[in-house]
Amino acid sequence: MGEIPEIGNISAEIFDELIFPRLGAKSDSILVGPRHGTDVGIVKIGGKAVSFTTDPVFIVPEYGWERAAWFAIHILASDAVTCGLPPRYISIDLNLPMEITKEQMTILWDTMHRECEKLGISVICGHTARYENCHYPMVGGATVNGVGEMDEYVTPAFVRAGDKIIITKGPAIEATGIFAAMFPRLIENEFGADFRRRAEQIFYKMSVVEDAMTAIKVGVREDGVTAMHDATECGIWGGLYELAEAAGLGVRVEQEKIIVEDCIPEICDYFNIDPYASISEGTLIVACRPHKAGEVVEILTGKGIKSSIAGEFTVPEKGMVLVKDGKEGKLEHPIVDPFWNAFYGALARHKP
Repeated sequence: MGEIPEIGNISAEIFDELIFPRLGAKSDSILVGPRHGTDVGIVKIGGKAVSFTTDPVFIVPEYGWERAAWFAIHILASDAVTCGLPPRYISIDLNLPMEITKEQMTILWDTMHRECEKLGISVICGHTARYENCHYPMVGGATVNGVGEMDEYVTPAFVRAGDKIIITKGPAIEATGIFAAMFPRLIENEFGADFRRRAEQIFYKMSVVEDAMTAIKVGVREDGVTAMHDATECGIWGGLYELAEAAGLGVRVEQEKIIVEDCIPEICDYFNIDPYASISEGTLIVACRPHKAGEVVEILTGKGIKSSIAGEFTVPEKGMVLVKDGKEGKLEHPIVDPFWNAFYGALARHKP
C-alpha cells in the first residue's frame, strides 16, 4: 500500500486503491466519471449534458477579504470550465470559524455574489454556520454545475495522438500570486517596489475561466479543443501527466516553448521551488486538434491571455517525454508539490 503524502492531494496509487473501487451505485446516465486528469463529472439528464465539480471553499483572510473571496469563487469555477460547459449553478457550504465578524462575512459574501453574477453562476442552495474547530483556509465546500448540449463537452477520452498541447500563462501562477500577496514587504525588500507591484498583479491571473471559455470558441472535439485541465497541485508537469494518463496516451513537451510570465522565475528561485512542479491555478492545459491549435493561441492572444503550443500527445508506446535544453528525458509526476513546504517555511520565518 502506498504512503499518503503529508500534505496536498492523495497519490494516484492511494486513489486507485481506496477511492476508485468504491463509487456508490452504478448509473447508465454517467458520461464522465471519476478518473485521474479529469476535473469534472458529467451526466446525461433530460437529453442535456450536466457537469459537476466539487472543491473546498478556500478562504485566506491574509489576502484581504475581497481578494480571498474572489479567489475562492474562481478556484471553483476554474475546475468547472475545463469540461467546456459554462458554469451555471453553485451549491455552497460555509463552515466558518467562530471569530469571523459580521463585517468580514459581509465583504466575503458580497464579493462571492458579485463574482458569481459576473460569471453567470446562480446560487441554488447551501449551508452557512459558525462552528468550533473550523479554521481557515478550508471553511467548507461547494459544487458547481454546468449545462450544455451532448456534443458540447470535452474530456480526455476525446484526445488523440497528434493533438497539440497549448499552455496558457505558464508555470507557477498560483504559487507566485500567493507569495506576492502574502509577503509583499519581503519581495519589495529583495526586488524593489516596482517588481513587487508587478508581482501582486499575478494574483488576479489565478483563474482559467476566461482561458477555457475563450479557447472553446474555435470549436470542440473534431473541430478544435478535445480536453482541458487546470494545472493546480504539482503544476504543469503534474497536470500534463494526469491529462495524458487520463487520455491513455504519451506526451512530448518542450519546456523552452512554454510561456513564462513576468516575475515568476525570480520569485520561484527566491523561495527555492521548481516553477513547473508548483501549484498553478490560472494555467490551463489545452489539448487541441492540430488544424485548430494556431487559432486557439490567436484567439487567446486577442483576449490578452498569453499562451503557446508546447508539444503534442503521442501514442502510448512513446511514453512521457520532457525536452529540456534540447535533451529528451522522462516527464514524471512530481507527486508532492514543492510550494506547500516552501510556503509554510516562509510563514514560519517571516510575518506577512
